[in-house]
Amino acid sequence: MDKSIHSAQYTSFLTLLKAARIERNITQVQLAQRLQETQVFVSKCERGERRLDIVETLRWCQALGISLTELAQQLENC
Repeated sequence: MDKSIHSAQYTSFLTLLKAARIERNITQVQLAQRLQETQVFVSKCERGERRLDIVETLRWCQALGISLTELAQQLENC
C-alpha cells in the first residue's frame, strides 16, 4: 500500500477537505483558529506538504462541522 503523501487517493482526501472548507465559507485563517493552529499549518496540510493523521483529520472534520464517517464515505466514492 502506498503511504506517500503524493498518492492519488491522498490528493483526493485533501481535495475533499479543502472543498468542505470552501463550501462552508471558512477561510484558512478561520479554520486555523478553530484548530488552534496557524494559517501556515492549514495551508501546508491542504497542499500536501504536511500529512494529517487520523486524530488531526477528526479535529478538522469537527472544525468544519462534518463527520469523519461522511468524509470517509466521500473518499470511498472518489
